[in-house]
Amino acid sequence: MRASDLDLCRDPSPQSGEEEPLALYVHWPFCVSKCPYCDFNSHVRAEIDETAWRDALLADLAHEAELTPGRPLGSIFFGGGTPSLMAPATVAAVLGAAERHWGFASDIEITLEANPSSVEAAKFGALAKAGINRVSLGLQALDDAALRFLGRAHDVAESLAALDIAQAAFARVSLDLIYARPDQTETSWRAELDRALRFGTEHLSLYQLTIEPGTHFAALAGKGRLPTLDIDTAANLFELTRAVTAAAGIPAYEISNHARPGAESRHNLAYWRYRDYLGVGPGAHGRRGGLATVRRKKPENWLAAVARNGHGLESETPLDPATRAMEALLMGLRLGEGVDLAALSGRLGLPIDEMVDARAIDELTGHGLIVRERDRLTVREPGMLVLDGILGEIVR
Repeated sequence: MRASDLDLCRDPSPQSGEEEPLALYVHWPFCVSKCPYCDFNSHVRAEIDETAWRDALLADLAHEAELTPGRPLGSIFFGGGTPSLMAPATVAAVLGAAERHWGFASDIEITLEANPSSVEAAKFGALAKAGINRVSLGLQALDDAALRFLGRAHDVAESLAALDIAQAAFARVSLDLIYARPDQTETSWRAELDRALRFGTEHLSLYQLTIEPGTHFAALAGKGRLPTLDIDTAANLFELTRAVTAAAGIPAYEISNHARPGAESRHNLAYWRYRDYLGVGPGAHGRRGGLATVRRKKPENWLAAVARNGHGLESETPLDPATRAMEALLMGLRLGEGVDLAALSGRLGLPIDEMVDARAIDELTGHGLIVRERDRLTVREPGMLVLDGILGEIVR
């Protein structure tokens, strides 16, 4: 990432007297089918009482609003599951309630995750009218055989038709692709990535395939029935991905996310910059005023809790400064902009040397993996390839 690009996505300092906007996450837990690689809180149900779900989401929303008065929303993200299965009227009701409770920042970003099926694409116009101004479209691959391997219900032709509809309906469109699939070569991924870049979207989320515990892929891998890509090839694909997207003017601003300068996901930046965010719906997590909030995970349990208590909270756990510093560093060092250690120290009231290991920083700097300029700590390009190891060394 060039320095000029980095400046465009740096964490802006709030002006004196301004309230920092909140981020709101709304979880819709239902899918048509469960993908074999997915470890998200997603469920398949034969029938859904959408009226009951809409009412429960509104109640959960109202509970959070009572606890966070006076701060507008800067972003809203409908995730899942498959929130594009929601009725546009439900989306509109949630957005209307959110605006009444908090108020919206003038440039609010409102994102909805969507599958590129023809059924869901038919709702895109109505979802845009409901208030969605950014869609994250889960293409996942531009190869029909790969889509079948990933358990996706759509094919390439259907997904590209959905993309055309999305680009006409929404102001901003992001694409998701999964790479480092079994037997994938640098040549084939380069061709797939070049094709994706020609679509002209402003944002790409490009994830390496990982085998998560509890998934169908994990069960197959445990039986020796799932081929995997060797580590060296996966590393080459990672480096290729960053080089190709940077050359196309869509550099990585986070380890797996790439955007034109100014088109970064403002909602996800709230997570990575460790700002307060609210989570409603089954299994949703939040960080609110030094508390870690967790909603009940199973949809039916969450629904029952809302009916019983007026909210779906399972726990609210106070986080001490050291834990908050650890979380902030684990999230923030994923970003190309890195972490301002002095600013974080001031926010949490914790000395810098209690947050990071200065000796490890010096050693990793010598290896060219990280850089510390004044009090900003940044993982360099070669370090992103071994980020987990770096974090284990430097974060207290």
